[in-house]
Parts: sequence; C-alpha cells; structure tokens
Amino acid sequence: MGTRLVEIAPNRWRFVREQTPVARSALPLPYVISDAMPAAEHVDGRFYESKAAFRAVTRAHGLTEVGNEKIKPKTRSSLDPEFRRNRKKALKTAIEKVRAGHYERHFNSDGSRRAGSAGADRSDDT
Repeated sequence: MGTRLVEIAPNRWRFVREQTPVARSALPLPYVISDAMPAAEHVDGRFYESKAAFRAVTRAHGLTEVGNEKIKPKTRSSLDPEFRRNRKKALKTAIEKVRAGHYERHFNSDGSRRAGSAGADRSDDT
C-alpha cells in the first residue's frame, strides 16, 4: 500500500493512502436460505414442499429431525458428589493398606517382588 501527498487547499497538504476496495460478492443479493425444498413424503403419507410444514409435522409426531436434535451436554463424573466420596474412600482404604504393609499386586508381604509381576525379571528397582 502506498501513500502520496495531495494538496487539498493552497499550502495545505494531506497524505492519502491507497485503499483496497470492499470485498463484494458477484451475487446481486446476500445468500438467503429459502423455505422451499423438493417434495418429500412424511410419516403421515403426505408430500411437503415447505421446510416449516415438514418440521411441524415431525415435531407433532414426536420425531427428531436428524441434525437438529439438541444433544445433552456431558457432565464429568468427577463432579458427582457420590463419585467423589467413593473415590476418596477408595484412596483412603488403599493408603491405609499400604501403611499397614499390605501390597496386593507386585510384592510379597516381606517386600520381595512376586514372580510374574511387572518388572519381576529386572534386577534393578527402577
């Protein structure tokens, strides 16, 4: 984009910037979604050429038009109070078991690794 100096009055000058034209479509009007549609048969056996009439019959019969259904938002299970209580209880039980010396999966009661547990064949403790 360039600028040029233009005299707008005697001894009065302004910088004029080149402006890009406003983006316009080649279409004479903006795009409008019409109510017309190709004739379609509905559950009541009639043919409809109007989207509004087709949707009204759909709703009247208790049906859902695919693509227009309202999807129920998913809720996080971790926000459920009962889920949180159960999780805290399970963690508390696990911590109490470990403090009492109870190792369920990978260790024997003396602290040695069980045969067949993950990492049992490794010689290092990493």
